[in-house]
Amino acid sequence: MSLTRRLALTGAAALLAAPVRAFAATSRTVRIGYQRYGTLIILKHTGMLEQALAPTETKVSWSEFAAGPQLLQAMAAGAIDFGITGDAPPIIAQAASDRVVYVGHEPPAPFGEAIIVPATSPIRDVAGLRGRTVGLNRASNVEWLLLAALARAGLTMADIRPVFLVPGSARPAFDSGRLDAWAIWDPYLSSAESGMPTRVLTQADGLVGNRQFFLAARSFAKANPDLVRLLLVQMARSDAWSAVHHAEVAQYLAADTGLPVSVVRRAVDRLSFGVAPMTPDVVAEQQQIADAFFSQHLLPARLAVRDAVWTPPG
Repeated sequence: MSLTRRLALTGAAALLAAPVRAFAATSRTVRIGYQRYGTLIILKHTGMLEQALAPTETKVSWSEFAAGPQLLQAMAAGAIDFGITGDAPPIIAQAASDRVVYVGHEPPAPFGEAIIVPATSPIRDVAGLRGRTVGLNRASNVEWLLLAALARAGLTMADIRPVFLVPGSARPAFDSGRLDAWAIWDPYLSSAESGMPTRVLTQADGLVGNRQFFLAARSFAKANPDLVRLLLVQMARSDAWSAVHHAEVAQYLAADTGLPVSVVRRAVDRLSFGVAPMTPDVVAEQQQIADAFFSQHLLPARLAVRDAVWTPPG
C-alpha cells in the first residue's frame, strides 16, 4: 500500500474512532469554499457530508473560488465558514485579520508543485533564474516554493523579475515564451508537462512541504465546534475513499477542470490524502513561511502562527 493511502486510512481511522458529540437539530447552513481541484471538491462530489447531516436541519452551501487567497478573503469577510488552501494563503490572511483559523491539515504533496522552464531553455537550475521573468500566482503556495528555491540558490525575489498571473493567464504566457519560467501547482503543472516539452528546475520535495490546510472562520469554529469536527471526519472519510479510487477521482476532477482525464490522473497520483489536527511541527512549518515572508517585506509585521490555530473545546 502506498504512503498516501496509509496516511489517508490512518487519518480517517483516528478521526472516526473518536466520538463526535451529537448536536441538536437546528436550522443552519454551513458555507464551504472550494476550488476546482483538490480534496475538498471530492467531498462535494461524494455527498458524504450531506449524508452525514441528513438527520439534522443543517444544510450545505458550496461556493467556488479561483484560488486560496480569494477564498480566505471571502472567509475573513464573513461570506464562507470553511475551506481549504495551500500553505501560503493562511499566512497572508492572518496578516490581514484574526478572523481565520487553522483547524487541520493534509500530508505534504512534494511532487505536486514545481518551477519549470521550456525544455529548450538555456536555464539549467534555479541559480539561472537571475534576471529572468518568472510567472507565479501571488500569495499562493508557489510563492513560498519560489522564495525557498531562490534562497537555496543564494538569490532573492529582487534578483528575478516576478510576474503575478493566475494559472489561466500564465499558461499562454509560458507557452508563447513571454515567461522564462513558471512556478505552478497541479493540475496545471501536469497539464503543462503534457503540452510542450518542459524541464523541472525544482519540485517541493526536500525544499517545502506543500501541505493543504483546512481553515474556518474563527467565529464559526467558536460557535460550532461540533460541526467543525463533523466536517473533518467527513473529509477523512472522503480522503480514505479517494486514496483507493484514483480513477474515479480523476474523472470527477477532469469534469471540473476541463482537462483531459489522463492529465488529471497524473496529478491525482501526486495528490496527498489524509486529515490530521494541527501539531507543533506543522505549526513550526507555517511559522517558517511567515518568517520568510516577513524577511522579504511581504508582511507588514511578524506573525505568531500559533495565534491562528483553533483548539477544540474539551
